[in-house]
Amino acid sequence: MSLQGKDILLIISGGIAAYKSLELIRLIKKSGGRVRCVLTKSGAEFVTPLAVAALSGEPVYSDLFSLKDETEMGHIRLSRVADLVVIAPATAHLLARAAYGLADDLATTILLASDKPVLACPAMNPMMWKHPAARDNVALLKKRGMMFVDPVPGEMACGEHGEGRLAEPEEIFDRILAFFDAGGRALAGKKALVTAGPTYEPLDPVRFIGNRSSGKQGIAIAAALADAGAETVLVTGPVHEPLPENIRIVRVTTAAEMLAACKEELPCDIAVCAAAVADWTPENFTAEKIKKSDGKKPPAIALKENPDILKTLAGLGNQRPPLLVGFAAETGEVVKRAKAKLAKKGCDWIVANDVSEGMDTFGGDENAVHLLKSDGAAESWPRMHKNEVAEKLVGEIIVTLM
Repeated sequence: MSLQGKDILLIISGGIAAYKSLELIRLIKKSGGRVRCVLTKSGAEFVTPLAVAALSGEPVYSDLFSLKDETEMGHIRLSRVADLVVIAPATAHLLARAAYGLADDLATTILLASDKPVLACPAMNPMMWKHPAARDNVALLKKRGMMFVDPVPGEMACGEHGEGRLAEPEEIFDRILAFFDAGGRALAGKKALVTAGPTYEPLDPVRFIGNRSSGKQGIAIAAALADAGAETVLVTGPVHEPLPENIRIVRVTTAAEMLAACKEELPCDIAVCAAAVADWTPENFTAEKIKKSDGKKPPAIALKENPDILKTLAGLGNQRPPLLVGFAAETGEVVKRAKAKLAKKGCDWIVANDVSEGMDTFGGDENAVHLLKSDGAAESWPRMHKNEVAEKLVGEIIVTLM
């Protein structure tokens, strides 16, 4: 794979490891990518703007208040034109400022203003890397979606030995390739579990309690995960849609069967519970068809609650999928109810959509969803084809897991 047509914004912060950024620029350029560079004040103590400009073939940006740079390429535009922002090396100081949302120089202002994925490559003294403050900052940034190439063990410039060396340029370059290779190996080695469709809860041999779910959204998500390289299992209730050939299919009917099938597929790295599972099931199954009696009231049907598949998976301890995504099909106050469901179920993300009458979500080809995350992040996506929703969701998954 090449980086032809890809635009990388490389932030070079201070540290002896900054010299490795020059080789990273060369690798990106050789692969056909465009690389614009932001050199911090401390970064310029280790590599010169002239060397960076010569290798990248682009102007080097460093001053937040440069009249010339702001006229030709303002920092807001600079933060938006890239396909990926890479910080190499990422110092403890820069990561701390990014974690706290500071914008006191060009690099941190770009990070705060950017809506693009960020790949950070830390380099620092081993004791600094292990310090609780640094670990907390990294954990917070990862929770927000920042990707990391962790430092590696080795001899440090200060003479100490330990984990803190910047990863080699070739490794960072491979991670950049993997990010863009979403159609191939971005999720290679990961196992994904997806549920789709309705469940049917039988009353008698011919009747059941069910819903109008077509399974289209769950099927599209399973296909997108498989296309991104994940080993994908689709546990589906009764559906009539064509199913992808590159995934393993497990067909079930009831909610209890769906839960049992999901447990059988654990452990997995990603679970997306997109099925519209029936909340209730009849207490008693009648082996004979229930007959209509003229002039008599219809028989009362006693119901019991079905198992909560999403909540059950969230509470499985070591068997819990590391990334657990639920769906909330709601009417009325969709986002408010989805937030409550996110807290109640204990999952990582909730994808909420409006299934009110007239929305044509059940059975339709389009969906308008809200993505809510346990860290408080929330996005509302415009109405789009369910395949596009699936691709966008899998893109979020790739960024989170890389």
